[in-house]
Amino acid sequence: MPAPDPAPARRVSRYRRRLRSRIILSFVLLGFGLTALFAFATNWTRTRVENSLVEDVMNRNIDEYARQYFADPDRKPEFGVQQMLGRVVKKDRFDELRVEQPEWYALSDGIHSIQGKNEDGSPFAYKLAVRKTPDEWFFLAYDMTQAIRSEEQFNRAIYSSVIFFTLLSLVVGLWAASRVMSPVSELARRLQASGSEAQPEALAAHFPDDEVGQLAEALDDYATRLTEVVQRDREFNADVSHELRTPLAVIKGAVELLLSKPELDEKTRARLQRIQRAEQQCTDLISALLLLSRNERGHGATDVAKLSEQLLDAHRSQLGGKPLELRVEGERGLVVDAPESAVNVALGNLIGNAVKYTTSGEVIVRLHPEDKSVEVVDSGPGLSAEDAARLFERGYRGTHAEHSQGGGIGLSIVRRLCALYGWQVRVVPGEERGVVATLTFAAARSVA
Repeated sequence: MPAPDPAPARRVSRYRRRLRSRIILSFVLLGFGLTALFAFATNWTRTRVENSLVEDVMNRNIDEYARQYFADPDRKPEFGVQQMLGRVVKKDRFDELRVEQPEWYALSDGIHSIQGKNEDGSPFAYKLAVRKTPDEWFFLAYDMTQAIRSEEQFNRAIYSSVIFFTLLSLVVGLWAASRVMSPVSELARRLQASGSEAQPEALAAHFPDDEVGQLAEALDDYATRLTEVVQRDREFNADVSHELRTPLAVIKGAVELLLSKPELDEKTRARLQRIQRAEQQCTDLISALLLLSRNERGHGATDVAKLSEQLLDAHRSQLGGKPLELRVEGERGLVVDAPESAVNVALGNLIGNAVKYTTSGEVIVRLHPEDKSVEVVDSGPGLSAEDAARLFERGYRGTHAEHSQGGGIGLSIVRRLCALYGWQVRVVPGEERGVVATLTFAAARSVA
């Protein structure tokens, strides 16, 4: 199963918008909402006031119409508004009205709105004031056709104003977003530029004492503290590396001196060789950890086949009678552009785990120069689903670890080395039993 990605991509919400877009959208929505609300309120007020005025005028005029009629039935009525027409229906003509104007006949006292279409298809609209007495019915019509046309023109104008002010809000939003985001973008640019320097540039001096300036000051404080932490970490790693290399160099020199004596018996010589291998393993591990702490790639020309043979030889001397066969298969010639210490730690952990958890059978290192990879195949107890999912977590020890030694950081170091050099590591269960660990060197080169 593939190792977890050491640097997972930042998750981006599906509905996430940039701050600039949110500012512009806020202005547009605010402009549209206010103008639309104002347009609605204006239109509602206009309609309400106009209806109230028209109805008040019609009520007064129909009362005056009735008064003039009762004073002099033969006198032509006079109205203060040209669009008004009056009609009186006497009692003996009520039935004729029912036939001629059935809609008027059914109306009760009050002001009524009537709309329809003429025979030629043109629309008409008018308000009709009705006053009914036992002997006469008074009707006063006020032509609203022109008023309706004016209302339509007014609505078009007010809708156009909504669109205009919405577009104006968009322009203002673009301008405001540019002004608001300008210092933020400048802060981001300076912050990004300062990231390439060992000592980051102070940001607060370039911004006024506002919210962006406070953010810049906080970033300066954070950068200072982070730089101090990184500096202390580098100094610690360098000091530890130097202090550990000194006793290891002493051990190495003493062992080489002792091994040069011909009178040593085989048992003592074997123990000294084991000390020598342990010293070399510690030296390689220190070099690899130092590269990881500095986050820098070392270079070299490491022969993977030769290194695999050395690692298997080291484990053969430590089997202690365990019925286990260790061998290398495949074509030679795979050379990796990396220090031998880094490849030794990465491949050594995979081989070490295979030898540790395989009680009998075989551990095979298969070289694949054409794929720039190497496989470590064992016949051990296999890999559970939980182990496969958490194998590369720091401090995790598999279900078969039980009483074995180790802190569960070996494969975590392998994962970090792969992330540093761009390699790929994968550990999956074997086809029948055991485990297959594959280490692919992206920067490897095959030589004849």
